[in-house]
Amino acid sequence: MKKLFYSSFAYMVIGVLSGLFYREYTKGKDFTGFTQLSVVHTHLLTLGFIVLLIVLILEKLFTLSKSRLFNWFFWTYNADLILTAAMMVVHGMLQVQGSTDVSAAIPGIAGLGHILLSVAMVLLFLALRTRLFGAAVKHDAETSSALAG
Repeated sequence: MKKLFYSSFAYMVIGVLSGLFYREYTKGKDFTGFTQLSVVHTHLLTLGFIVLLIVLILEKLFTLSKSRLFNWFFWTYNADLILTAAMMVVHGMLQVQGSTDVSAAIPGIAGLGHILLSVAMVLLFLALRTRLFGAAVKHDAETSSALAG
């Protein structure tokens, strides 16, 4: 539970600082157009701070960490969120500097990070399912007949 709390707190701090960096960096370069830097802080605050606070609540209610999938979720999610944010920062800084020849690898890696964040969310739901319903999901007779058609 502590790692969720401290991770969420770290994303809150980094999210706020990335917003400050965006404002000061673009102001210092006299940049007025769109840049990926403008959405880094919202990604970090929403996907890092808020999502992990929600997971912390779920941990308190359902002890998600007892699921063997929880650690897979936690480390996959954090690694991919950091990867995504880092590539967005690199891409945004290149945009502010006026680079028109940005390698397709940079937004591609950020996109891959987004995809792997989705994988981590599936792991979270699987961990939640095992804590709510046990290892095997059981259906009552009404649900089974509805699924059968």
